[in-house]
Amino acid sequence: MLEKVKKRVAVYVRVSTELEAQMSSFEAQVNYYKSYVALNPEWELVEIFADEGVSGTSYRRRAGFKRMIEAAERGEIDLILTKSISRFARNTVDALTVTRELKAKKVEVWFEKENISSFDAKSELIFTILSSVAQEESRSISENVRWGIERRMEAGRIVVPYKSFLGYDKGEDNRPKINEEEAEIVRRIFQEFLAGGTLRGIARGLTNEEIKTPRGKTKWSPETIRSILMNEKYQGDAILGKTYVEDFLTKKVRKNHGERRQFYLKNSHPAIISRATFRETQREIKNRTEMRQEKNFVGDYPRTLV
Repeated sequence: MLEKVKKRVAVYVRVSTELEAQMSSFEAQVNYYKSYVALNPEWELVEIFADEGVSGTSYRRRAGFKRMIEAAERGEIDLILTKSISRFARNTVDALTVTRELKAKKVEVWFEKENISSFDAKSELIFTILSSVAQEESRSISENVRWGIERRMEAGRIVVPYKSFLGYDKGEDNRPKINEEEAEIVRRIFQEFLAGGTLRGIARGLTNEEIKTPRGKTKWSPETIRSILMNEKYQGDAILGKTYVEDFLTKKVRKNHGERRQFYLKNSHPAIISRATFRETQREIKNRTEMRQEKNFVGDYPRTLV
């Protein structure tokens, strides 16, 4: 008697944030599907593919999802189980494209919450409607987030990436407070630049002294020096809305050149350098840039920018 070949089953689970409650939900999904597959004698578990703390708006951003699709394309999977369409995809185009491609490879996708299979004759119509709903939900969430960000900007609330921003810590009032040890490095960078130092030379000096960069690295780059020299926060001001998310599906971040509202907050927090020093620094950056453009010369003498 021939032994019946078991159906090779993969499971896809995802949670979109790193909150503790969501992590518990993630573990619960994994444990549930392990038991669920084990209870069916005609199934064997290939792998539980997982993505933690990532957005579902595009499958290209999900490493676990991509690995699963690649395994399916290699003929290693017969059936994919997932909690719902919104866990699988929030982008209608992606959802339809992927399920059609899998169907062509004879790989079924089962959506437990909606109780539908990609192999059902009527599934594509239902799937399109439900995926569109999920996509609109994602759009609504994105718009609500953007609305909240704009209200915070109007209220003058500053958001600073303290872990990667040199010179400030988060104060008790949730506003930046000066970290004196780091502030000395910032002042040194401005002073050396105005004394004729180049970006590359300043970076080399800090690297040689093993002074940590804003991100805690030991190697400084000219670009990091330049970003510090041009950051208005060091004179006690803050520009809110420097960047914006272009599209809720791709999550692509772009520099704001007037496409979205911006707010300039003057004296929003304690300054590390004076306004006069900051203005002089911006003039010097402009002068060196113009000089390089005129001479079309890239060198490393005292008056060069780099």
